[in-house]
Amino acid sequence: MKKKIKNLFSQLTHKKEKNPRLKIFQDKIKYHFKNPSLLNAALSHTSLPSSQSKSSAFERMEFLGDSILGLVVSEELFLKYPNYNEGELSKLKSKIVSKKMLTLKAKEIDLHNFIQLSTESVHNGGLDSILADAMESLICAIYLDGNLENVRSFLKKFVLKDANKLIKREELIDYKSKLQEFTQSKYQKIPEYKIIKEEGPDHEKVFTVEVNINQEIFGYGKGGNKKEAQQNAAKEICRKLKL
Repeated sequence: MKKKIKNLFSQLTHKKEKNPRLKIFQDKIKYHFKNPSLLNAALSHTSLPSSQSKSSAFERMEFLGDSILGLVVSEELFLKYPNYNEGELSKLKSKIVSKKMLTLKAKEIDLHNFIQLSTESVHNGGLDSILADAMESLICAIYLDGNLENVRSFLKKFVLKDANKLIKREELIDYKSKLQEFTQSKYQKIPEYKIIKEEGPDHEKVFTVEVNINQEIFGYGKGGNKKEAQQNAAKEICRKLKL
């Protein structure tokens, strides 16, 4: 099966001239690729003209990398916490594989200095979101070039290390999930997020979100994209409710 997957990716990736910067990155992550074109594909964002096809390598590697990440993290948590029940393990896993955690870890390995992307894509989706996707794409590249144990080694060094401490950091708290747990318990309903205002030019949009719970307005939040605005609104409400 893995051989078939590698053959599929070989149709989407093309060998390019050696990039000395990729050598620096491989030294940083302590993994050296036998097939550097896989790494090049993993770090070539879909926003690049050469990557804009019906099935770009970056997006496909991101898809597979997400599943590989989930598998390895699940195995590691299963072994590390033998007394945790399914719910506790799932909650811990969701925080470790979250976009916020992956973004934080991507910055720790300076991934933003090596990924190839268009300036426009940063304005449209935000660099943090791209970095999280690139981490998943990178995980896929390591798996295809090596094996699952290579991925496990990478994750232990650069993602799972100090994970317990990091998930308690303010920026990694998922306030939307926290608020939803509260409203489902108290009202048997989930919060409704409504965009009530969009301000600014396309590359500097500011969204304002209104949150309704049980047909009552509980609060507002602003952000550079819809998800950020929703998260900020939930955060403010959680603070008001002292959750």
